[in-house]
Amino acid sequence: MSAMAAPHPLDNPGHASLNGPHAHFAERRGRVARYPVDVSPWFALPDDAGPGDWADLAALAGPGGELALAAVDPALPPGWEPTFRVDGVQMTGEAVRGAHDEEAVRLGPADVPEMLDLVARTRPGPFLTHTLELGTYLGVRRGGALVAMAGERLRPPGWTEISAVCTDPAHRGQGLARRLVDAVAAGIRDRGEIPCLHGSASNTGAIRLYEQMGFTLRRHTVFQGARAPAALPHEVRTRTATG
Repeated sequence: MSAMAAPHPLDNPGHASLNGPHAHFAERRGRVARYPVDVSPWFALPDDAGPGDWADLAALAGPGGELALAAVDPALPPGWEPTFRVDGVQMTGEAVRGAHDEEAVRLGPADVPEMLDLVARTRPGPFLTHTLELGTYLGVRRGGALVAMAGERLRPPGWTEISAVCTDPAHRGQGLARRLVDAVAAGIRDRGEIPCLHGSASNTGAIRLYEQMGFTLRRHTVFQGARAPAALPHEVRTRTATG
């Protein structure tokens, strides 16, 4: 009998990241993990999550706490309340080589206020006060102001997700997003990894752009949020009481 194939790192990218290159960020309980609340909203469940794992997840989230699951679609147990659900796509860039860009500057902690302002105006997805720590973020400035950026988020082994791709509305149509994605991809390739990305299935313009750049659809997926039960599950209470 042949051995079962190992799961692909992108099948459960949050779990693969927090148990791989991003393990130093992980806040853990049992087999579940999360990023710090000021870094990323994503929580991670194992593929074969059972009642004990969901109980540990509830403990990490806190009573009534909200969490987000990246590119996985488990059935919520009783007591959990769905808060959002977004149909998405997962795309991979095996054929994307990237290209460094002289105008793209590396962004650092001093740039975070401008980055947060740009994200608030363009809504590319979650970006928090310490998201910058997940990887390299590049930006383009015009007249001293940050007008476009892109960077790295999840890092399943062998892969890096390109995220936070956004351009100020007044500077769209100049190819800045494409150039920044290419520049971030070049840095990913320089360290021997493959770029990937996620997006909303409804954002057909962005999907078309990524396809033109050489990204291909790997699978349709789901991003979802859930609210933990207001009271700790029985499994958590029992473990707490018995030590």
